[in-house]
Amino acid sequence: MSEEVRGKVEWFRDYQFIGKIESDSCSVILGEGGISPMKLLLLSVAGCTAYDVVMILKKMREPIEGLEVRISGERREEHPKIYKKVHLHYIIRGDVKEEKAKRAIELSQDKYCSASAHVKLSGAELTYSYEIIRSEGMD
Repeated sequence: MSEEVRGKVEWFRDYQFIGKIESDSCSVILGEGGISPMKLLLLSVAGCTAYDVVMILKKMREPIEGLEVRISGERREEHPKIYKKVHLHYIIRGDVKEEKAKRAIELSQDKYCSASAHVKLSGAELTYSYEIIRSEGMD
């Protein structure tokens, strides 16, 4: 059975809107003075894949100590100004084996991350890179 998600966006003032998902406790301000919906889409992709990678590495029993996912996107000039290129850069902290880190990212991008899948289905080219920052004292 599929999960139904409900939310709302309400005009607050001027060009500001407040968005909220029914089952969540936080809201987001969209528009002027807040985040644009297209930038929020990028953060959604980064958050989705970050969650996956941490979960997968923990299941692999890899000693992950931190993760940062940097994301950039390039949009089309014409309307609708959807993303045509998106790049993710993963910065993994800890003594994580490179092959395990690469596998976790691949699983996220090829199987689990629904937000990335939406971006790819729109026709955008999605690329990624990664680096591992080892704990001090380790080679």
